[in-house]
Amino acid sequence: MKANRAFQKFLLEKASVLTEEWYNSLNQNTVSGVYASKDLDTIINLKSQNYAFHEHLSQIFILDNEDFISHMNDWIMEISSDPHHLETPTHEIMREFMRVRGQYLDYLKEFIDKEDIDISREREEKWTRLLIEAFDQIMYKVGKEKSSQINKQIEEQRSTINELSSPLIQLSNDQALLPLVGNIDTERATSILENTLKKCTEQDVDSIYIDLSGVYLVDTMVAQQIFQLIDSLRLIGVSATVVGIRPEIAHTAVSLGVDFSHVSTTATLSQAMSGQTF
Repeated sequence: MKANRAFQKFLLEKASVLTEEWYNSLNQNTVSGVYASKDLDTIINLKSQNYAFHEHLSQIFILDNEDFISHMNDWIMEISSDPHHLETPTHEIMREFMRVRGQYLDYLKEFIDKEDIDISREREEKWTRLLIEAFDQIMYKVGKEKSSQINKQIEEQRSTINELSSPLIQLSNDQALLPLVGNIDTERATSILENTLKKCTEQDVDSIYIDLSGVYLVDTMVAQQIFQLIDSLRLIGVSATVVGIRPEIAHTAVSLGVDFSHVSTTATLSQAMSGQTF
């Protein structure tokens, strides 16, 4: 244990040197993302994160593996959710971990050669395995958590896009227009249903015009979603009129056996607002 603490102390004393050596050895011609930044604050933060890594990693020699990983978790979460690292290709982050691992293996040899402590071959091999396994675990957890953060961002962006793609436009005190554009898949249809019901309730809408003039494809699934929206609106006291079904859409609907006969429809919004329904 004495030798372990001596090596930990050695690494802590070298932390600043490790950080500067690592940063100065970055190949600015091949790196991108956070590693290529010229912004001073970003560079300072990157070095600070690297220095903190050395402080945490040195604990591997005095803690058991479970406590060590628990000790590293805050740092792992910080790196994985850091906006600059999220914008950096994962393979580049992994490459830098491997370069830092190389630094540690070099400093291990330096410690053994220069320190006045008798380090057996067996202990050297144990420390080497310990470092490699620690880096492997950290790299895996950073990659996994970064992927999770990116997927979370994608879901949030998709949700925002779906909401923006189904805006409810207030026409009068009790009338509103829902213009739909593009393809409607199951996920978007669910978002349209939820957003429309919520906004109609919030805005005290009594009647709504669902404009399909920007929808170029209607299949049985889309038709069912539209019918479900109309039925749901009816349950909360909102009457719905479908506006602007394109001729090719009408032809496709008939071919598929989609029945709009029980739904109030008009060719144009002006006809709908004047009460000319079919």
